[in-house]
Amino acid sequence: MEHDTANRLRAIFQAAVAAANPAVCVPANLPPPGGGRNVVIGAGKAAAAMAAALENAWPESVAVEGVVVTRYGHAAPTRKIRVLQAAHPVPDAASEAAAREIMAAVRGLGPRDQVIALISGGASALMALPAPGLRLEDKILVNKALLASGAPIGTMNRIRRQLSAVKGGKLAAACAPARLVTLAISDVPGDDPAVIGSGPTWVEGADFRLVATPMMALRAAAAACGMKAEILGDALEGEAAVLGREMAARALAARGPVLLLSGGETSVTLGAGKTGRGGRNMEFLLSMAIALDGAAHIFALAGDSDGIDGTEEAAGAMIGPDTLARARGLGLDAAALLAAHDSYGFFRPLGDLLITGPTLTNVNDIRAVMIL
Repeated sequence: MEHDTANRLRAIFQAAVAAANPAVCVPANLPPPGGGRNVVIGAGKAAAAMAAALENAWPESVAVEGVVVTRYGHAAPTRKIRVLQAAHPVPDAASEAAAREIMAAVRGLGPRDQVIALISGGASALMALPAPGLRLEDKILVNKALLASGAPIGTMNRIRRQLSAVKGGKLAAACAPARLVTLAISDVPGDDPAVIGSGPTWVEGADFRLVATPMMALRAAAAACGMKAEILGDALEGEAAVLGREMAARALAARGPVLLLSGGETSVTLGAGKTGRGGRNMEFLLSMAIALDGAAHIFALAGDSDGIDGTEEAAGAMIGPDTLARARGLGLDAAALLAAHDSYGFFRPLGDLLITGPTLTNVNDIRAVMIL
């Protein structure tokens, strides 16, 4: 892939991610410190970075306490707020322990106290407290089945709420009678507060503040791209391979130069047989590359804004007109790898992975298709 074009696509992706940086989006949305206790709780891939941003925004003299949980490897340094780490996308024992600590942190508060909840994508797995009568093992089995099913995130989170003692507003109820303010970074199509992290602090009439959303990130990418840009939407869903083919058709029909931007969360439905490695963004791109079949002047990037596409170390990948030719030169069968859901096995040998490391935020997937 051409070096200059690859760098342009990386810069566009980074502009989108930077717009959702907690250090940028949290301070402007914080309420003033309360007169009683100020308790901070939170869960999600951005929770630790959000907690650090809160501490830096409030005066050092303000007494702050609390606990947040984030994904392993996504911690950020804090002075007063404890940061726990747990598993994602499938919860583990640390996820249950973190949920119990968060519930304990808000126990016994009064009407003069204030709770700041910091919620971002990933909270469903990271803060996993089974509903009465269930065990963590039950939630793990359901979670694994949901992840393999290809179900949309909204559907998965509706099921998760029914199995939880914290989701679906139950954590909000535990905070009463203290004042509760939620700051949320949305990673879900439509930015529905009840769906973000399965809505642990969302109840009707709640003080719920969206500090970063997928559309904010896409607009930042459009502003930074240096060419005509068209935002197709921030909530594109469906099977990743199908969307890849549809995006290829759209790119082939477009008149350049233009940048097509989109967000949302696709899904990958796994069959019963052995499957390879890779996330929904890599699968989308592999399908798109096959459909483009080396079409000139079309380049694309797709990545998860949290820096991790699925369970691999890459945020996503990039494709260009030479992608399939270079793959054939390495003996890679693109169609076979797509059928095996092994998009990582396709892009890694090519050196076309998008590797950022944990970004400490999460506004879902960022897809950029450049037609020159």
